[in-house]
Amino acid sequence: MTNLSVNINKIATLRNARGENRPDVEAVALDIESFGADGITVHPRPDERHIKRDDVYRLRPLLRSEFNIEGYPSPDFVDLVLKVRPTQVTLVPDAPDALTSSAGWNVAANAEFLTSLVERFKEAGVRTSIFVDADVDTIRAAAATGADRIELYTKPYADAYAADPEKAIAPFVEAATAAKKLGLGVNAGHDLSLENLEYFHRHISFLSEVSIGHALICDALYLGLEETVKRYRKCLK
Repeated sequence: MTNLSVNINKIATLRNARGENRPDVEAVALDIESFGADGITVHPRPDERHIKRDDVYRLRPLLRSEFNIEGYPSPDFVDLVLKVRPTQVTLVPDAPDALTSSAGWNVAANAEFLTSLVERFKEAGVRTSIFVDADVDTIRAAAATGADRIELYTKPYADAYAADPEKAIAPFVEAATAAKKLGLGVNAGHDLSLENLEYFHRHISFLSEVSIGHALICDALYLGLEETVKRYRKCLK
């Protein structure tokens, strides 16, 4: 079964709006685990507009599931990951002021940089995933860095799904299959939802993990957090 990692950035955004500790990010993360999620994802940004560095340090000893830290590998970010040693680090090419992730790495152009990072994280015992577009040449370049996994940037799939699901999924099936043949684990994330996740998983059943935050938290406003986590997990069976 594909793991569900829940991104809790939006929980932290809500907390930060009042400058207090409500909702309690740590308590919500533990609840999400108890509701059946297989992991927790955080994306600390330099401006700490949602997850703060202190959150990352506090969460690490509390979590029983897999802990995934994603972000742009600035020196501060690399230092944080090496100190916390999560289960997985996901490297994304976001600019510091980016609203959200909007593209995968140009791996070939950043091969030396990414390879050196992979080596450092592997020495620390941290599984490394590189955020990429659904492009076979890019995935070949990612495999050459020594990374353990790639994470497919799925917004193009989500955007095209309603009009033509078969056409929307095709490049992702090709990319995921290529990654699998190269020995890479395949993660996926960005705009996956209750509307499109089951179809995506049915066509790429060997996915290692999906990381979902915004859509899941939006659904939880209506369904409740426990029911929402259960429904997303059901999509992955």
